[in-house]
Amino acid sequence: MADFRVVISSPKEGKAYQVEVSGAEANKFIGKTIGDAVDGSVVGLNAYTLQITGGTDKDGFPMRKDLPKGGRRKILTYIGIGHHPKEEGQRRRKTVCGRDITANTCQINTIITKYGSKPVADLLGSKKEKEE
Repeated sequence: MADFRVVISSPKEGKAYQVEVSGAEANKFIGKTIGDAVDGSVVGLNAYTLQITGGTDKDGFPMRKDLPKGGRRKILTYIGIGHHPKEEGQRRRKTVCGRDITANTCQINTIITKYGSKPVADLLGSKKEKEE
């Protein structure tokens, strides 16, 4: 059984929300890839559409869109996700994950592409925001 932390970014508000997903709802993410659209009802956002933009595995290695499958690989990077050069033109061998979501994935980053009628803050806002 997979458990995921789904980070939902709202471009309109400029805020991000975290939702824990487990059980049957989490199984709907397995097999999806970066760039796929997901129904928002999986995380409690009815009538919303989410797009998967990335994520990390259980040990914190980032997912890259240009790598097939879902396992870890050591690749030679010169630009992109997981590479932060100290000098211009520097290349490094980095461990990163592929684009497919597997049971080893811990966090999934998403962005809202289609909004519903209710605001996101009302549906996913933190307890602090609801009290104020």
